[in-house]
Amino acid sequence: MNKIKKHRSKTFKSILRGLVIIIGGFIAAYGLETVLIPNNVSDGGVTGLSIVGSKLFGLPLGALIVIINIPFIWLGYKQIGKSFAIYSVIGIASLAAGTSLLHHTPAIIEGDTLLVTVVGGIILGFGMGIALRNGGALDGIDMLAVLLSRKLPFGTSDFILFLNLFVFIFVSTVFGLQGAILSAIAYFIASKVIHIVEEGLSGSKTFKIITTQPELMVETIRDRLGRSATYNEVYGGYSHEKFKEITCVINRLEESKIKEIIHEIDDGAFVTVYDVAEVKGGNFRKNNIH
Repeated sequence: MNKIKKHRSKTFKSILRGLVIIIGGFIAAYGLETVLIPNNVSDGGVTGLSIVGSKLFGLPLGALIVIINIPFIWLGYKQIGKSFAIYSVIGIASLAAGTSLLHHTPAIIEGDTLLVTVVGGIILGFGMGIALRNGGALDGIDMLAVLLSRKLPFGTSDFILFLNLFVFIFVSTVFGLQGAILSAIAYFIASKVIHIVEEGLSGSKTFKIITTQPELMVETIRDRLGRSATYNEVYGGYSHEKFKEITCVINRLEESKIKEIIHEIDDGAFVTVYDVAEVKGGNFRKNNIH
């Protein structure tokens, strides 16, 4: 019985994830068809190449998106996994369908190049970020970037931006240098939005603190922030002295407060801070301190 429930739950989550990816595809298509393309600003990646091909040869944009992405989907299937490939097929198909359905939708912004690049980049990045966060991709370049990010110490959004530099050189042949520059700016904005959506909107941070007063530090953090913390025993490489290292996860709004606490208790404490993409399990929810 439990196995049946787990299977149903897994199936439901898979369907829900697929639906969210479809929504992401249509959001990205909306950004393309109502903001960027009407103002002669392109996307990057395979979609950018498809836009250029559509302009040059008069072919349907949706069809080109699907055709050019086929080898990248195969790469995703072989190198990343079956589920990623399936979700990416769903995402790319929804993007292609969205561009076809929204092709004659009136532009929501015209003429203002700054507004076009900012709004278009935000909408595009939000749609692509939703797909990536849910295990799929809307563009073959995204798949290649995901693969490279697994092999090298850089984020997915960093690789997407790097690979698109070569695409924008090609875009300049149709949209001109100004169009290529605007496209690059829009995609730079999109890459930052992708990073925010993919890595998490909560914006959590981990503080690791080595102090001479660990108990007082933890007690004060608990009393003032309502956050718990954990201890790790660490040893100085030079002095061989044993310390208690404090680890505490907070949200970004609490960052200034915890820094104030650290400075107040031990202004000579050794502190390292890490960005946290996602927090699950345990008892991360903030305790009520009021």
